[in-house]
Parts: sequence; structure tokens; C-alpha cells
Amino acid sequence: MPRPLGELEDAVMSRVWKWNRPVTVREVLEDLQKERSIAYTTVMTVLDNLHQKGWVRREAEGRAYRYEAVSTRAAYAAALMNDAWSQSDNPAAALVAFFGMMSEEQRRSLSDAVRIVQGPETQEPTEPSESAEPAERAEPREGPPENPASAQDRGGR
Repeated sequence: MPRPLGELEDAVMSRVWKWNRPVTVREVLEDLQKERSIAYTTVMTVLDNLHQKGWVRREAEGRAYRYEAVSTRAAYAAALMNDAWSQSDNPAAALVAFFGMMSEEQRRSLSDAVRIVQGPETQEPTEPSESAEPAERAEPREGPPENPASAQDRGGR
């Protein structure tokens, strides 16, 4: 199970996920410097650590590397939620408490997600909520496919 990213790791990964393409240390550095004073070597070390932890893959380009996310932010968030939920001695009570903390918008999103997971054969005809989007538009891919066999079938990475 993943451990939560540290504050600086999260700031770096946020950019990698947002840009959804291979990035250089320099690109991340320049964007981070808009918010804080940070050294090139610090960003390079963070990206190297993220690579060693399996969060990013890297490819050499000249004397530098380009880094790319291994999975999506959504997959990361889901893994954290699953890890927290699985550690509960009463998973049902944990879910009830979690749902109780949700805003109305979050509850609508949850309802939409359940309908997507259940598929069309189990869905009752209902009016979509304002936040509902078709399954294929629910969230754009932010990284490479999670199943390498699927990527090979498409002739991709």
C-alpha cells in the first residue's frame, strides 16, 4: 500500500500529473519557483526519490532525464482511501463516517461513480446530476495505461 507523498513530493507529482507528459527537472523547478525558493538539486533529488519509489519512470535525454507518472492522481487517491479503509476494524462504520463527512457535491459524485462502476445493465433510468459526466469523459487519462498488455495491444507504450 502506498504511503502518502510528502509535501514536496506532492508538489512535484502534482505538476507531473497535471502536465501529463514527460517532464524535465528544469520544467518542474521553474514552475515550483513561482511559489517558493528551491534549488535545482532539490527537485532533482525529489524526482530521483520518486523514481526509486516507483511513482515515476524516467528516460535519458542527453545528459538529463525526462520523468513521467506511472499512474494517475485518481489511482493514488483511491489507493490511499483503500489503505485507510482496510485498516479499520469496522469497515462499514468507517464508510458511514466517511460518507457523513461528504458535501452534497461529493455525494453526487459518489453516486455517479457507483452508476459508472455498476454499468448500464444495473442502472435505473434517472436524470443525471449537474456534476454527472459520461463515463468516457469522467476523467481524462493522466498517465500511461495501468495494464501493460492493453498498451501493447494498441501498439503504444
